[in-house]
Amino acid sequence: MGFFGELRQGRRDDAELGKGLWRRAHDRFHRGLDRYHQVLEGMEDEQSYTELVAIANDLAELSARVRAVCMAAQRLAPSDGLDIPGQLADVHRALSKAGNSLATTAEAAAMLRLAATAAPAGAASVRRRAEAVQEHVDEAERLLHR
Repeated sequence: MGFFGELRQGRRDDAELGKGLWRRAHDRFHRGLDRYHQVLEGMEDEQSYTELVAIANDLAELSARVRAVCMAAQRLAPSDGLDIPGQLADVHRALSKAGNSLATTAEAAAMLRLAATAAPAGAASVRRRAEAVQEHVDEAERLLHR
């Protein structure tokens, strides 16, 4: 994406996500996803790479869902600061957990990449952490629509 594309995307994000809490939750998730993909770039073991790409695809599908939750939360409780609206505190907590779990998923993938030989369990640890991300996104959606 070029300079002007990034500028347009930033303006669209401001309009849809605001500049506060919900934008930060969305951006944290997006950064975690970017980090996971960066880890993939250096993967030398073909089997591990194949497993991690499948997990990456699952995580990438969650990105649109996180954006939708953040956009809906911004409409319900607009935020231009860091104050967590009481009625959506649980939604924010679930989104924060999703972002943190995604960061630990990227960390687990990096540990697998740095292993001298293919780990006997393969990407099982990464898969478990990715499942936690999925659970937190599911929870955020459920809490938003209760």
